[in-house]
Amino acid sequence: MNDAQSLEDIAREHRMLLNEYGRVQQRCSDLIAGQAGRLEQQAQRIRQLEAETMRLRGELVARDTALACAREDMANLKQAIPGLPTRITLARRVESLSARVQDLMRELLRMQWLRKESGKSATADVWAKSVLCIGREMEGADTRRAIESAGGRFLQHAEEDDHAALEASLVAADLVICQTGCISHDAYWRVQDHCRRTGKQCVLVEQPQAMRFVRNKEITAEVVTAREPAASS
Repeated sequence: MNDAQSLEDIAREHRMLLNEYGRVQQRCSDLIAGQAGRLEQQAQRIRQLEAETMRLRGELVARDTALACAREDMANLKQAIPGLPTRITLARRVESLSARVQDLMRELLRMQWLRKESGKSATADVWAKSVLCIGREMEGADTRRAIESAGGRFLQHAEEDDHAALEASLVAADLVICQTGCISHDAYWRVQDHCRRTGKQCVLVEQPQAMRFVRNKEITAEVVTAREPAASS
């Protein structure tokens, strides 16, 4: 009886070992298959990199060849045209000076405009109109209160570099008040060009304190600009 029990235990253990051996074999097969797949992917990636390397080498050779040809052409040009480097330097200098002259001319025109406008009072009816104030110092509550108390709608623009926003603000405005000295030349000329094209009035002020609003008997409003000393009188 004991021998039969022992044989049965041995047979059961043998079956368990065979099952475990089969599972181990399956895991080994899976690992080998996975490793083979990864090796194939790596080999394919290596082939792609080698092809890319060959392509880049070809482009490098072509670039070096073109660069050598360009240098040769430049050398031949320098020999054919005496003093070419000096002429190139002078041309660049002339271009820089031309840009500077244009900036100075724009500044001169702006100063002439300011002198012409500062000698007289500019009036504008702001009743029921959208009034766009341009300038970093035109953001105060006093300016808004003055415009709104005169029956106008206050608009303000301070981001000079945002040309699209500036153009949109100009389109939405009926009247433009521009503080000189606090906006860039580019923004100033954009404002002037828009007002000339559309016929809108552009009032220039030197300081926000130089601006005051007056109601007349017909409940209309006028914005008066003057020099700062005159405003204190």
